[in-house]
Order: sequence, then structure tokens, then C-alpha cells
Amino acid sequence: MRSLSALARLGLSLAVIGAVAGAGSVASADQMPEGPGATAAGKRSKLKLLSSQFGPMLFTGGGQALYLFKKDGKNKSNCYGDCATAWPPFTTKGKPVAGKRVRKRLIGTTRRSGGARQITYRGHPLYTYAHEGKRQVLCHDIFLNGGLWLAVKRNGKPVPR
Repeated sequence: MRSLSALARLGLSLAVIGAVAGAGSVASADQMPEGPGATAAGKRSKLKLLSSQFGPMLFTGGGQALYLFKKDGKNKSNCYGDCATAWPPFTTKGKPVAGKRVRKRLIGTTRRSGGARQITYRGHPLYTYAHEGKRQVLCHDIFLNGGLWLAVKRNGKPVPR
């Protein structure tokens, strides 16, 4: 399992590491109507299966890696405040769309405390990481914000550690 020191070895700046650890956030993702994975009002968010250094895994339609938080319950998010700033919930306004080879029957949604609809996969609420770019997977097997973050395979299980 990697930690903050491992993030530093990955070349992330101390400012980013401080933000991830919850040191001084500006706005919570819970206060926004949509997370970065959601599309324009009335549009549906898409899940894609793309290759990565960990094998095929889930990404948003825009190419951001998707993660599950081991601290979450089935269809229940436990990531709010500073946690949701670093790990924005993958939300949607409409019914989520399954990309090629994504298992449609595993896709669902759950309501967050602020009312947004967060996308779930096999009951796991999904998140992106705020400091990753398109097709980057920097935070698989990372313990931050009180729990373990893992990338998600096609079957909805975590990518092996």
C-alpha cells in the first residue's frame, strides 16, 4: 500500500499532497451540483473500460480514472468535505451510460447528502481524483482521507493491490 511519501516519489508536488491530505480546501465537491465526471445539465455521464498500467479498468467518458473508497458502504458514500474535494464523486444528471465492454447491469446511482446522484458500480460509489489528468492512474492502492482508494475492474471488483 502506498502512502503520502509514495505520492511524493511519484513526483506530485507538496502542494498537491497537502490538498489531498485535507490541508485547506476551498470548496467541497458536495456543494457542486455535479462532479467532474458529469456532463452538462440534462446529459448522461458515461463509464468506459480502458487499458492502464493495471490492466483494463473503469474511466469516465472524459478519460479520468475511476476509484472506489473502501470506507464506503454498499451504495453509500462516506467521502464528504475535504475528502470529496480531493476525490470528487462521479455524478450524473441523467441515467449513466455504459461504454463498450462496461457491464450495464452493474451501473447504478445513489443520492449524496447534498442531493447529487453519484454513480455506483457493483454497489461501489465511484470517484475521480482531482489531481490526475486524462488516462493517468496515480492513486490506486493509496490510503488517504481515512481509507483505501482502489481502481475498479470491469467486474466491479478492485484492481489487485
